[in-house]
This record gives sequence, C-alpha cells and structure tokens, in this order.
Amino acid sequence: VQLQASGGGLVQAGGSLRLSCAASGRTFSRLVMGWFRQAPGKEREFVSAISWGGGSTRYADSMKGRFTISRDNAKNTAYLQMNSLKPEDTAVYYCAALSKNVVTTTPTRYDYWGQGTLVTVSS
Repeated sequence: VQLQASGGGLVQAGGSLRLSCAASGRTFSRLVMGWFRQAPGKEREFVSAISWGGGSTRYADSMKGRFTISRDNAKNTAYLQMNSLKPEDTAVYYCAALSKNVVTTTPTRYDYWGQGTLVTVSS
C-alpha cells in the first residue's frame, strides 16, 4: 500500500486546514485509516482513526471537537479536517493504514505509513 499525504501548510491560529491521504495498492475500503503527528523533539502521537466503512471513529482528547476524520472509499482517500488550529498543533502529520478493522490508537499496529505533511500554525 502506498499512502500520499497532502494539504499541510502555514496557517494562523484559529484557522483551518484539510489534510488528504490518497491510498493505492490495496482495496481501500478494507483499510482502517489513521492520522498521527510528530512535533519537533516529541514522540509521534495519535490524532484520529476511522474504520473501514467510516462508521467508527476515534480522536485524541485534545482534538475532539476541532478535528474531523472522514473517508471517501470511491476516491481511495481519507481526510482530516482541522479547525480552530492552535500553535501547539504544529507538527508533521502522517497518515497510516491498517488492514484489520480495528480502530486503534497504537502506531505500531499500523501496517503502512505515508511520508508526512507539515502543518505550521502561527500565533
């Protein structure tokens, strides 16, 4: 599976961005899709994940109410809508995929990873 994340950039605090993750090489509708992020000097942390059909989602507590994960199985793409961005959201955001239908927050359980896209939120 190849994953291509895009949509990062520079945004002011309070602004919004939508990240996309395009997948190829496997039936997309049989992949749990997750988003993780890694800020400079910090460990990679879970952001959000979505089940095969999109009916089940999970969010890190700090992202609840601000971020929304979704997927379009017809387009083989997952999305992360990020609103009310804060400077502490600045990080490289990675998309990941898991072939089992388990919506997990554990990065080591994901089988495939994209290259990351940088999100910078200015104050």
